[in-house]
Amino acid sequence: MKNILIIGAQGQIGSELTTELRKKYGHKHVICSDVRMPSHEVLNDLSPFERLDVTNVERIAQVVKKYKIDTIYHLPAILSAVAEEKPQIAWNIGINGLYNVLEVARESNCAVFFPSSIGAFGPTTPPDNTPQDVIQRPDTMYGVTKVAGELLCDYYHKRFGVDTRGVRFPGIISYVTLPGGGTTDYAVEIFYEAIKHQKYHCPLKAGTYLDMMYMPDALNAAISIMEADPSRLVHRNGFNVTAMSFEPETIAAEIRKHIPGFKMEYHNDPIRQAIADTWPNSMDDSCAREEWSWNPEFNLEKMTIDMLEKVAVKLK
Repeated sequence: MKNILIIGAQGQIGSELTTELRKKYGHKHVICSDVRMPSHEVLNDLSPFERLDVTNVERIAQVVKKYKIDTIYHLPAILSAVAEEKPQIAWNIGINGLYNVLEVARESNCAVFFPSSIGAFGPTTPPDNTPQDVIQRPDTMYGVTKVAGELLCDYYHKRFGVDTRGVRFPGIISYVTLPGGGTTDYAVEIFYEAIKHQKYHCPLKAGTYLDMMYMPDALNAAISIMEADPSRLVHRNGFNVTAMSFEPETIAAEIRKHIPGFKMEYHNDPIRQAIADTWPNSMDDSCAREEWSWNPEFNLEKMTIDMLEKVAVKLK
């Protein structure tokens, strides 16, 4: 039985990954950690829980030893828009934190999951059906940390034999834990505003296509890549994965099928728009499909129905 440590367990992905991994491996075998102490109500759901700052390598090693951890899901990051305001903090958490985790993994023989992002691409990357192996020259700090993270994980696998694996997530859509400062956050916010006010002010321009994925598929990707047969893996880190690509008008039109009076206006955020303009319109995820049988379940229509139902219940 695996003993898993989730670092960043209170984030958008970590909060739901905890539940899925505990369904699979059992409550006591999935240890949650975060730099923030959760509320008493949340703590009961997250227990066992350890307060952990990813920039403190001694503390990481202590937790790994205490619970005999063999697999680490390393999720901490400063998201794209916020990272442009706080680039030094974004680097410290994104790279120095990852380096600490990889060093502990090397010493304790742990496997490591590292989530990269579509932010790892840049303005010179082919934007349509972006290949798995292609030029990556991001011009954001978030993107720089993701490219460096992919390379660092590849290095630790090649040089030290650490079982590093990861995917390039697109925008993640979820109703459980809200994202915090990402360029694709609008695709979550739009559902809340549609139900509460039947109106949304979109920060991105019409025609801005971006890859997206519903959270259940994101969780499946994170778990499946770590369970994949290593003999099939030609790549290891930074697998392109996607489920749908759309622009704001497309998702607004899908919502209007269920909320006919929904209206959307555009209030452009120049920082987020500039970031989105450097990201792919769509990614080619054929390598993930071939090497570990990646196959998303949710398309835009199915995701919209489920999001509207779940958000409506949450807002009651």
